[in-house]
Amino acid sequence: MKLLTATTLLLASSAVFARPAPLVSIPTHDAFFNSIAQHCGKAFEGKVAVDNAKGVSSFADKKLVMHVRKCTDTELQVPFHVGDDASRTWIITKTGSGLSLKHDHRHKDGTNDVSTMYGGHTLDAGFAQMQSFPADQYSKELFVEQGIAQSVGNTWQMYIYPDVFTYRLIRQGREFKVDFDLTKPITPPSAPWGYKD
Repeated sequence: MKLLTATTLLLASSAVFARPAPLVSIPTHDAFFNSIAQHCGKAFEGKVAVDNAKGVSSFADKKLVMHVRKCTDTELQVPFHVGDDASRTWIITKTGSGLSLKHDHRHKDGTNDVSTMYGGHTLDAGFAQMQSFPADQYSKELFVEQGIAQSVGNTWQMYIYPDVFTYRLIRQGREFKVDFDLTKPITPPSAPWGYKD
């Protein structure tokens, strides 16, 4: 009888501890994430609002399209097409301690670019309309290894309002910003490189 009782208690306690821990989040992160997710399946055209880099920008005179392509409760995949270049996908993830932004860069054959999955993580509550993602340690080490140490100071920002979504990169002496018109959805592009329709 004692063995049966012990076995029953062990099984019952195992069932209790077998549940996964909840993924916690705060209201400003949830609101920001949900504001982007409400556009899931839609694509929007954008234009460069600020680019203070010297020389000709690789974005000059090219059609810029963001596509809120795939959405789950914890992850948003948003390809950023620059003309015929479908190498970039922004990945926004709820981590349980904030939001992460990663840049998934692929080659046309789907293989990873040497510079991929760089990005950052929120350090504070941010706002329902705006979040900042300072470069994380992985990204800093990647940038130094690639000889672009100036990028260790990168902070990426995303803003979302009813009419506009903004992607912005800032660091000392550098600013790049693209605004996307959310009032005029366009035909979504094909899947980005390395992904399937």
